[in-house]
Amino acid sequence: MFVVGGESLIDLVPVSAAARAERIALPGGSPFNCAIALSKLGNRTGFLCPISADQYGELLLKPLAEAGVSVLLSERVAAPTTKAIVTFNEKMQASYVFERGADRAFTRESLLAALPENIELYQIGGFCPILAEDAAIWSDVVDAAAARGATLSIDINVRDKLVDDEAGYRARLDQFLDKANLVKLSEEDHEWLMPGMSIEAHAEALLARPNCELVVVTLGEQGSRAFSKAGSATAPIHAPPVFGDTVGAGDSLMAGILTWLGEAGALRRGGLAALDAAQLEKMLRFGAVVAGINCGRKGCQPPSRAEVDAVLGA
Repeated sequence: MFVVGGESLIDLVPVSAAARAERIALPGGSPFNCAIALSKLGNRTGFLCPISADQYGELLLKPLAEAGVSVLLSERVAAPTTKAIVTFNEKMQASYVFERGADRAFTRESLLAALPENIELYQIGGFCPILAEDAAIWSDVVDAAAARGATLSIDINVRDKLVDDEAGYRARLDQFLDKANLVKLSEEDHEWLMPGMSIEAHAEALLARPNCELVVVTLGEQGSRAFSKAGSATAPIHAPPVFGDTVGAGDSLMAGILTWLGEAGALRRGGLAALDAAQLEKMLRFGAVVAGINCGRKGCQPPSRAEVDAVLGA
């Protein structure tokens, strides 16, 4: 099973570009989106996050059920659903302001008890390092997943508006990065974390960490790059016939990459490090198609495996 641990939330999205536009509520959260995308691509997937008993909790459960994702924490919590107030720039790229709630309503015991015994891949959510008390618990969950044989991935997904203690956040993020076998970050993450450093140098520094074997960097309209200990590659975006927005694009790309790696037999110790330039390019191309189809829709609506195969086979 692939397990994604981390936040789910409700995106409150403007219905137009007007400053005081009415907003609609859409289910979201990077780990939530990634879990749905993984399942729609044909992977047996579990999602590890508390779900509120409020009306927004129902809105979150519906797409998880439709995609076939196993909700690993079945008992609903009293805390209100976490919310993200979304705005778009002129390129329809999203930014967020957060009100946290149910995504933090867990205990160490509840998370560890819900963790499956057999895990091929465990993905670390981007909110996990933000608060010290949460990070300590999520760190134990990650260690438990690794002890059960899971390859560990992390989508850094810096949310600077949630970071009150930058030094503490960076230290906690470092601890998760030291555990991860695969690290994904956006160009914006890179610039926030390592201003003035080249992407190549940053990737080299990540690959020098104790367990990291593969680094993926997304570059918006410029595509994506991948770096392993055996090679590097670049791939363009897949542009949909009609553009919707970029909500969930990075999460969809990550799900595509993890799917490709699983099918290539690379989710094993040393498997990621051995990927050469040609394999990395194929991996990025698969992920780009998954993300591109999603960008042809409004909000995060990852494609099915059949849709991806139809594009790749065209």
